[in-house]
Amino acid sequence: MKQFLEILGFIALVQGIAGLVHEFTDWDWGLVQRIGFLDGFEIYASIALIVLAFALFAAAESRKSG
Repeated sequence: MKQFLEILGFIALVQGIAGLVHEFTDWDWGLVQRIGFLDGFEIYASIALIVLAFALFAAAESRKSG
């Protein structure tokens, strides 16, 4: 379970960073900008993904290995 939470946290972190990079540099990668109902809220969604990633890392750290 710990490894699963870490993988989810890593994916959320990468997608959050990709969304911010897309907003500030117009590089076309990541999933946040491709979700239609987030139009106009991509920065907030990207920041929320980064916060979620750190929460998942903290939850994984509090778990026992195994």
